Order: sequence, then structure tokens, then C-alpha cells
Amino acid sequence: MSEEFIPEKEGVIEKDNIMYVSGPRSIARLALALANETRAKIIELLATGPKDLDYIAREIKQSKANISSQIRRLEEVGIVSSVYMPGERGIKKYVELRINKIVFTLLRKQEEAKT
Repeated sequence: MSEEFIPEKEGVIEKDNIMYVSGPRSIARLALALANETRAKIIELLATGPKDLDYIAREIKQSKANISSQIRRLEEVGIVSSVYMPGERGIKKYVELRINKIVFTLLRKQEEAKT
């Protein structure tokens, strides 16, 4: 088993398809992005591979405009990425997960860690 990666300062670090989130501000920002049922459903759909925006909207039974807005929020925090590709009728937006695991870590002040 490999040694677990532990960030030394607050922020978000991606390593080997794992997102490490540390510090109260970064944890709160990511938690807010995840604290939405529609976004959770999008993540669940993408767990099996990239999907186009139309497919996601149909599966979740919501408008493309709302799904696009939710995807944008997930992109802002680095959970998903989008790419535009030619489709049968014009350009299609495909969305995929950038990570497959999120690890929240709690940081201790250097002085506390030494004791």
C-alpha cells in the first residue's frame, strides 16, 4: 500500500485522480458545490463515463439550461470538465469527471503538530 498524501497547507491539490481538500475555506467551498441534489445526480451519472448535456438533462428530468448551470458550478471547483465535440446536429457539450475520489484533510498548526 502506498503512503497517503497529506497536503501541508490549505487549498485543493489533485494527484492521481484524487482531489485533496484542506483548510476550512477550501472545504466549505467544495462542500457548498456538493450540497445540491442535482449536482450529486450529475456526478453519479458521470461515474460511468462522459455524457453529453442532452443525455444528462433527460436522465435527471431537468432543463438543459439548469443542468448547464449546475455543471458550471462543478467545473468551478474542479470536479468535472467539459469539451465540445461535433454531434449529429451541430456541436455537443460532453462532460466528464476529472477526479474519482475526494479527500478532506484537517490541518493542524505547525506548533500543535510537533507536540
